[in-house]
Amino acid sequence: MTSLDRRFCVAPMMDGTDRHQRFMARALSRHAFLYSEMINALAIVHGDRDRLLGYSEAEHPVALQLGGSDPTAMAEASTVAEGYGYDEVNINVGCPSDRVQDGRFGACLMAEPETVAACVTAMRAAVSIPVTVKSRIGIDDNDAYEDLVRFVEPVAAAGCRVFIVHARKAILSGLSPKQNREIPPLHYDRVYRLKADCPDLEIILNGGLADLATAHASLARVDGVMLGRAAYHNPYLMADVDALFHGDNRSRPSRANIARTMIDYAEGQLAAGWRLTAITRHMMGLYQGQPGARAWRRHLATAAPKPGAGPHVIADALALVEAARAAA
Repeated sequence: MTSLDRRFCVAPMMDGTDRHQRFMARALSRHAFLYSEMINALAIVHGDRDRLLGYSEAEHPVALQLGGSDPTAMAEASTVAEGYGYDEVNINVGCPSDRVQDGRFGACLMAEPETVAACVTAMRAAVSIPVTVKSRIGIDDNDAYEDLVRFVEPVAAAGCRVFIVHARKAILSGLSPKQNREIPPLHYDRVYRLKADCPDLEIILNGGLADLATAHASLARVDGVMLGRAAYHNPYLMADVDALFHGDNRSRPSRANIARTMIDYAEGQLAAGWRLTAITRHMMGLYQGQPGARAWRRHLATAAPKPGAGPHVIADALALVEAARAAA
């Protein structure tokens, strides 16, 4: 099995890391490890697989994140994912939303390590690609370091070698998913301790990492880092990932080159039946902090939803930015 490099990962984000966002992320970084948004395993078993799992070959390496707790369904969905060419399947044990809890998956499964272990066992028996887990450090009052270890040990014994750990606990009632990303305090020390205590496991740190320098410094204590909202809302920070994390000093793409890449990409996707807004909604932050950023966002937000909107909308937004930069 080819070793996968998870030194820098982009977190799975619901309504965020879809195929269009991942294509742009790959244009920004050759090496970042990309994750899909969470997809319910049962939806894959019974639903439109091409719609759910289709992606561009340019996205590799890319992992599919699954939500579920039934080992049979998780194994079947993993088999489908491997057939589609995904490089990894990841089990969501971190999402705290009520809808996810109602389906008995996500963060609530931290209270059921034996269920997660059973899923890992079934999935590993079904596929040859890695099966990994993304969790929190705990849930509700079960948030001591010992609780994290009680979760990890049986899952690791089932054969999971990679744990992505969001360094906050999840509060399963009373907080929204957004609040669960912000209110529970961060405890990076527990993730670092987990790596020190389990050196044979690959431990990826997630949660609250807002800049590349801070994230890179964490590599002294863990095997990799995962950024979510920071990489989504300010995507151009990913242009520095290859040099900083991978020693790849080839020239980074300019924002304008990324925009032009997405113009070409949008042309093909619109021909395949996608609407322009499915693509441009991920591009809003491309010029964050730059002259013309407001004009860029405003034009994409107002012009892309209009009937008949095509790739020229992105080109027109780029022209507005370049005019603003020339005037600055």
